[in-house]
Amino acid sequence: MKRRNFLKWSGIGAVVALAGGLTARGAMAANSYYSGPVSDHFDGTHFFNPGGEEPRGTLDLLRWKFGNGNIPWPDTFASPFPQAVPETRVTGNRLVVTMVGHASLLIQVAGVNILTDPVWSERASPVSFAGPKRVNPPGIRIGDLPPIDIVLVTHNHYDHMDLETLWVLEGRDKPHFITPLGNDAIIRSKVPDAKITVMDWGGSETVAPGVVFHCEPCHHWSARGLGDRRKALWAAFVFETPAGKVYHVGDTGFHEGVNYRAAGSKHGPFRLANLPFGAYEPRWFMKAQHQDPQEAVEGMQLCGASFVAGHHWGTVKLTDEGIDQPVEALFAALDSRGIARERFRPMRAGEVFDVPA
Repeated sequence: MKRRNFLKWSGIGAVVALAGGLTARGAMAANSYYSGPVSDHFDGTHFFNPGGEEPRGTLDLLRWKFGNGNIPWPDTFASPFPQAVPETRVTGNRLVVTMVGHASLLIQVAGVNILTDPVWSERASPVSFAGPKRVNPPGIRIGDLPPIDIVLVTHNHYDHMDLETLWVLEGRDKPHFITPLGNDAIIRSKVPDAKITVMDWGGSETVAPGVVFHCEPCHHWSARGLGDRRKALWAAFVFETPAGKVYHVGDTGFHEGVNYRAAGSKHGPFRLANLPFGAYEPRWFMKAQHQDPQEAVEGMQLCGASFVAGHHWGTVKLTDEGIDQPVEALFAALDSRGIARERFRPMRAGEVFDVPA
């Protein structure tokens, strides 16, 4: 893929953003991404988690980054699976998930090809020369993708919204982009002619016969610069399909299971949930924004998911834990609850999961 620097950032700005503690609270009084009515999760300028927590600020960021809890990753972490060449379409009662890396998944169901938070760039960063670098290549070469119908962007952090990749996909397939409030403005800065459906929590959109996307709450936050903290919405999504329901969570803190219970009550049970279970240490800093493996397993049970495709681990180093620790902790959590390990798969790049009916 042709690399372009789509934003001009200072080195220190990139470090601050990637650390997850953007520091210029209120640097921009207005919201340049979204203008809409006040709601239970929007105060007229900023989005927020009802009854939840804001991400931590500058002093805590420095305390974390200058602490001694970091476990280094290897430069490479090869997947045991070769790069996949997916089927063109999956129909009938089949539901197939192929791991690209981190939170990028190809979901094929009911004849529809869906990409979640697609990132093919080498770094999850606003610049090409610094920031978290992938330790394995994408599990699918971008040229081997089937025609993409839907691109789902759950929020605007750099490990989930890669404008370069979105630009390439637009030129390749002209897909239908679905994203929460405010993120359309960011996408259009790079992909001005994109077809975008913008959704608030509680919204829904029919994308194909029998295939409906529902936008639901998760506990997270957003920012791409020093002045746009929480000015675009974050969300989880439910895909209602003839082959069953899929619950997709790109990033979330556990939030005492509030959102899992709500999703299960409103939409469950689910044939499949795509749940993050990595990037969680240290807990005192990350708890509000990233769940750990034990919480992910509890979330699986609370929402009523038969199977889980586990993601958000083993591709780019964002936090302190070692590269294998999420899987070790996941298996321990499953074993302690008597859940078969096959039901919650820690997906590796190139892995293909043909989800049981």
